[in-house]
Amino acid sequence: MALKKICIGSLERIDEAAQEFISFISNSDLQSNIFAFYGNMGAGKTTFITALCRVLGVEDTVNSPTFTIVNEYRAAKGFPIYHFDFYRINKESEAYDIGIDEYFGGDGLCFIEWPQKISQILPDDIINVSINVLPDGSRQIEIG
Repeated sequence: MALKKICIGSLERIDEAAQEFISFISNSDLQSNIFAFYGNMGAGKTTFITALCRVLGVEDTVNSPTFTIVNEYRAAKGFPIYHFDFYRINKESEAYDIGIDEYFGGDGLCFIEWPQKISQILPDDIINVSINVLPDGSRQIEIG
């Protein structure tokens, strides 16, 4: 997949950026892909994933799964969205304990925060998403 850059100048533009992200990804990719979100603490991973869920029509409150490791939501079109946060795990085997293979092999959309904690067990066909804070405080999202 080609590299795509999206700039978020302010939180007021985050839903617009999320829509641009969704538009960049084809519908077939969207329903069966794993997105690995990289970024420093405070870069906005959870905030952007929350905006993606909102744009996809999730009606539930989207929270960080920091302590639960995974939260499940339902998109307006009916497919599941799994939001993972592996920040607190100490070993990749902990991901297996929650049934990570079933999530990755299913028909849902997976958004993963802190994927570097499970890098050895990530499938090859994931889409990497980097969120970088620029000197002016804006965020740049790189997909690819």
